[in-house]
Amino acid sequence: MTFLVVVSLLVALAALAVAGLGLRRPPRGAGDVDALPEDVVGLRQEVAALRAEAAGAVRHLGVVRYDAFAAHGQDVGGRLSWSLALLDDAGDGVVLTAIHGRSEARSYAKSVTGWRSDQPMSPEEEEAVASAKP
Repeated sequence: MTFLVVVSLLVALAALAVAGLGLRRPPRGAGDVDALPEDVVGLRQEVAALRAEAAGAVRHLGVVRYDAFAAHGQDVGGRLSWSLALLDDAGDGVVLTAIHGRSEARSYAKSVTGWRSDQPMSPEEEEAVASAKP
């Protein structure tokens, strides 16, 4: 019985020594990009490509609803007019506006570059662009 206790202690000490050496040694290729598996490098490249592609996508929008004729003393009501800004990360895109009156509706589209338009914008269109900014 004493023999088994001594052998068990020796095996336990050997196991502790091996475990201690394993903890002290850094993993192979730690911090080395070349040591990463090929699929991880490929995934990083795919993520970078998707980020670049998403930068040009319409990601920012702003909507303003209003009564276009309330300021002119006409009570058309309903706040049926609206301006919608559809922009990408660089602030490029379009502002769409629909003005609804009692007997007609008109719609407009203005291009936007860098969060500004070359064409004059109404206060509501400017508000839509401003609310689309991140």
